[in-house]
Amino acid sequence: MSQVHALSDDQVGQELRKMTAFIKQEALEKAREIEIKANEEFSIEKSKLVRQDTDAIDAAHAKKLKQAAMSQQITRSTVANKTRLKVLAARQQLLDDIFEAASQRLAEGTKDAGKYKVTLKNLLLEGLYALSETDIEVRARKADYDIVKEAIKDAESEYKSKTGKETKVTIDEEDPLPEGSSGGLAIVGGNGKIEINNTFDERLLLLESSALPAMRKTLFGANPNRKFYD
Repeated sequence: MSQVHALSDDQVGQELRKMTAFIKQEALEKAREIEIKANEEFSIEKSKLVRQDTDAIDAAHAKKLKQAAMSQQITRSTVANKTRLKVLAARQQLLDDIFEAASQRLAEGTKDAGKYKVTLKNLLLEGLYALSETDIEVRARKADYDIVKEAIKDAESEYKSKTGKETKVTIDEEDPLPEGSSGGLAIVGGNGKIEINNTFDERLLLLESSALPAMRKTLFGANPNRKFYD
């Protein structure tokens, strides 16, 4: 039968120190593991936060750049549109001035009686050929009645020689052209239902409409945006 030997106090003390040292070593190693893991998690979380902040900053910067580009584009478009409108207004003003100057010079066409009579005859002939009627009335300024009568005789004679037809032209003295008009004639046919306005003022209006594209091209050059022409 074996015998159990009791440990001495020194042996007990040694064993306790060994156990204490072992436990301490285990605790230190565990603490290091916890610290390492905590540092890794901290680094991961830190990188994540930095990445999120960087993405937010990049997004905000991109948004500001987009807003700035859009604002610049709007400003550029607004300036270009205002400039275009100013150019168009200036061009229109020039055209208006040209036609206004022409309007003021219309009266000069009546100063030379000989030339004015020929002009009246030709204007009347246009109406006679268009209406082709035996009885025609003309409206004119009262101040032009005498020269209109001479023009009527010449027009009737030329009309007969060219068409072989007789036509009688009379002045409608009950409805003269306004004295403020620039001259010319209004030829009335169809028993008063048809009127051909061959006054100087009306012819200028027609000229403004028909000659405007050519005038724009001559004054300002061809329009690169225009695809169709008359």
